[in-house]
Parts: sequence; C-alpha cells; structure tokens
Amino acid sequence: MERLWKNKGYMTLMSAQAISSIGDWLSIVAIITLVGLKWDASPLEVSFIFLCLAVPMALFGPMAGMVADRFSRKTLMIISDVVRAALILILTVATSLWMVYATLLTIGIFSAVFVPAKNGKLKEVVPEEDMKGAMSITSMIDSSTKILGPLVSGLLVAIFGAQQVFIIDSATFAVSAVILMFVPNAIQLDTKEKEKEGTSFKEEFALGFSFIKTNRFMITGLVLVGLSLLILQSADSQLIVLIRELTNASPDLFGYLVTGSGLGMFAAGFLLAKKTDYRSYPLMLLGVCGIGASFGIMGVLTYYDLGYSILWGPGLGFTAGFSASLIFVPFQATVQVNTPVHMTGRVFGVINSVMTTATIIGPLVGGWIATIIGVIPTFTITASLLVLVSMIGFVTKRKVERGNVHVSASEQGTPEATPS
Repeated sequence: MERLWKNKGYMTLMSAQAISSIGDWLSIVAIITLVGLKWDASPLEVSFIFLCLAVPMALFGPMAGMVADRFSRKTLMIISDVVRAALILILTVATSLWMVYATLLTIGIFSAVFVPAKNGKLKEVVPEEDMKGAMSITSMIDSSTKILGPLVSGLLVAIFGAQQVFIIDSATFAVSAVILMFVPNAIQLDTKEKEKEGTSFKEEFALGFSFIKTNRFMITGLVLVGLSLLILQSADSQLIVLIRELTNASPDLFGYLVTGSGLGMFAAGFLLAKKTDYRSYPLMLLGVCGIGASFGIMGVLTYYDLGYSILWGPGLGFTAGFSASLIFVPFQATVQVNTPVHMTGRVFGVINSVMTTATIIGPLVGGWIATIIGVIPTFTITASLLVLVSMIGFVTKRKVERGNVHVSASEQGTPEATPS
C-alpha cells in the first residue's frame, strides 16, 4: 500500500479517474432529471438512455482494446476526455430525445476507448506485486463516486438546474484530461513484441481472444462474471418495482439502498487493498453466493411485507455491494497480473464487451420475467440461480485453480517511464 501512495504515475491516473467518475454520475442524474421530469419521458424512453451508454461498450469493446494496444494509451485517454467534454456541452442545448440519444451514443464510443486504455496504462505504471492493491483502490474510488456523485448531482440540479450541471460535468472531463498530461509516458514496445501483435485488427483480436482461452482462470472467470452479471442484472433492474410491493416503504428507500451498496463496495475494496494475498477464484464464488443470498432475503422480506425496510433494505444493499466487489476486484486484478502489458487493451476490451452485453441483456430479461410471473418470484429465481452457480463453481474449483495452461510470467516488466 505504501508503495502505491508513493507511485506518482498511479496516483495521477487515479486522480483523473476519480474526477471523471464523479462527472459521469453528475451527467446521469442530470439527464434523468431533464428527460424524466421536464420532458415527461416514458419508462422505455428513459431506459434507452442507459442503453445508449452501454451498447457502444458491448459493440466496440474488442476493437477499442486493439486500438489501445496499438497507440499511446495516454494520448487516447486525453483525446477521449477532451471529446467527451465537448459532447456533454451539446446536452445543454438539446431539444429532443433523439438529440440526447445520439450524443450519449457518441460519448459511449469514446468511453469504450477510454476504459481499455486506462487498464493498459495501469499495467504500465504499477508493478505486478502491487497490482491487487491497485485494483482494490480503483474499486474504492468507483464505489466512493457512486455514493457521492448522485448526492452532489441531485444538490446541483436542485440549485442550478440540469443544463448548468452539464457544464460542470464537461469541466470535470477537461480537468481529467489536464491531469492525464502528467501521467508518465511509457517506452515503446520493442520490434519483436510488435511483430507478435500481428499486422491486422483481425489477427490481433484472434491473438487477444486466444490468450484468454488458454488461461483457464481467465476463461472460467469471464464465464462466471458474465453469467453472474446477466442473472443479477435481471433482479437488480427491478429493485424499484420490488420496493413498490412494500406497504410502508420510504420514498427515499431506493436511494438509501444504492448508497448502502456503494458503502459495501467501498468496504470490500478497503479490505482487499489491505490484504492482497487472497485466492481470487474462491472469493469470486463467495461473492456470487453473497449476492444471491442478499437478493433472496430481499424477496422473502418483501413477500412478508416486513416493516423497518429503511433498516434491512440498505443493510442488504451493503451485503450485495460487498459481495459484488468480491467478484469483480479479484477477477480484474488477476487478469491484470497474468496479462502481458502489450495485450491488456485487447484482453480488457473483450472482457468489458462481455460484461456490458450482460448488463444490457439482463434488465431486458428481468423486465420480461417480472411482467409474466411477478417481481418477487423473479428475485427468488435469480437468487437461486446465483447460489447454484456458486455451488457448481465450488465443485469445480480445484480444476480451475490448478488447470491454467498459460501461467507463464505475465511479461509485466513495467516499462520504465519518462515524464511528460
């Protein structure tokens, strides 16, 4: 941990991430306020807002990963921030939903480039022995912005209005771009390494995907993460519907539940940052089981219309958020450690594409199931499936942990950096 705090490249990168992440939450709340309240959009029209941000990541994730491996990651991140800063300003003069959708789709494309570039840059500036701690701190930043972002955005929207918040959000991207200029430059890969990368996008994509397939933990972990996300999003997207089933639920219960989830993610990230000698796969399985148990208990308590939801709701949100971090932080940290620095963009491009696809399909499936059989049975089914997935994982745990075909040193070789 102490080495990370003294790592100027890492701390600069994380500072930029924290500012841009807060900006993301500022814009989301402001857009929902503008479209949902002022424009009186339908539930389906509101859901398209999230799809516009998620679809580019699913469609262009692998290609964006290849771009991040071919060009300067620092430059790509700065360009992405500058372009998104300009695009956000378009929302201040938007007069129709289609204008909002088109802007968000374009922002999503540049976000799809930023994510693998950031993950690749993280590999460049952080030594392998510090990677688990680095990923835990990254998770803590994400969860902190998830707590603070909506609160700050709601306050700013109430005081200044949505249009002014878009201007503030644009400024956060601009500040992030300026900070990124001080991230160290990495020495270019040598000629032999470039030859290994292939000469076309098709060859590079095949190389990145092949790398994932030859590492049993990566391919199994990716299936586990993708499947778990698909199942939990089916229920998570229906939380507000579940809350409506309670007779005496507080109007602010959903916000408290989200805050509880953010606190749980922060707590798990803090613990994983303090203790980095963990075994990733068992923790991931424990996290899947924990989310299943949290959702299952939520469904049961709602079925019996139990009082004091203002206490047990955020409490179960906390356990669900804590469990979620047990899945994603160990998985991404282990992938970072086991992936060569010149392939991180492609590998994380594929991973982000799978995860985003699951977050798109999950809510659609959850809404369809809840419409047919009801929201409480939906929570019961998804909880049972998550617990079942974790049990199957525990049965096959030994085979996964000792079966890596590609467990060679990850060619971390953190490139020596030169100041900007």
